[in-house]
Amino acid sequence: MIFAVAPNQAAAKCAETSSGGLTTNSANCAPVKKAKLVNGKAIAPASAPARVKRVIAWGNRIRNKPYIYGGGHSSFFDKGYDCSGTVSFALRGGKFVKSPMPSTGYMKWKKRGSGKWITTYSNPGHMYLVVAGLRLDTSMTPGNGPGWSANMRSASGEYSVRHPGGY
Repeated sequence: MIFAVAPNQAAAKCAETSSGGLTTNSANCAPVKKAKLVNGKAIAPASAPARVKRVIAWGNRIRNKPYIYGGGHSSFFDKGYDCSGTVSFALRGGKFVKSPMPSTGYMKWKKRGSGKWITTYSNPGHMYLVVAGLRLDTSMTPGNGPGWSANMRSASGEYSVRHPGGY
């Protein structure tokens, strides 16, 4: 299922998938503190789980790498990254993925809806990641490759909105 949801609206909803469809689990949806952006580097909130902090740290490791189509797909470690290579690298830091995936692979990844800390937005042509309120993306960010932004993207395209359960 593809959701056309604005990331800032999706962040307000924390959904879990059940056999009966999409249900809200309010116990897991308490507001989280947001990461800070300092000179282009994301700083995780102290209250973030260790795996979330590692996703942010790994995103910081590649934030100044160039955009390379297909970058980060043969190996997590590359000279540059495309959108899904960027998301795969960051999620690998938190041990949420074992190997890089294209954006279409993330369209059915883990659970539907927005996560409390981590949400992926993917379609066949692009994807990005929102972690603790900051967007890790290869477009609409500083530079010509992976970067963080406090500004969320428009939902003008359809994105599959997914999250790793519990995060």
